Amino acid sequence: MTQIKRITTMENNLNESQKAIVELSQALENYEKIQAKYFALSRYYGSNQWRKDLEDDEAGKLPHDLKRGVLSEDAVYNLIKDHQDLIKRMACCIAEHLTND
Repeated sequence: MTQIKRITTMENNLNESQKAIVELSQALENYEKIQAKYFALSRYYGSNQWRKDLEDDEAGKLPHDLKRGVLSEDAVYNLIKDHQDLIKRMACCIAEHLTND
């Protein structure tokens, strides 16, 4: 690789890395802001209150125009699974970074 090509490649690496790190930092800030809401949802899912709300929905006691995705078993379960997968993925990235240093 020529000197010019190497410097150009590394300059591109710098720019792409800076952009990705800024975007990840912003995403982590948003993630940190919703943590309390996420854990409240996680505790609600499968609780006695959630079961009661689901029973009332199935009995037609809730307004028909009420958004109720939270009462579907799949929506919250999938969110929790996605969250767990994301945590594992981030842990792997950190572990890989530590072994490469």
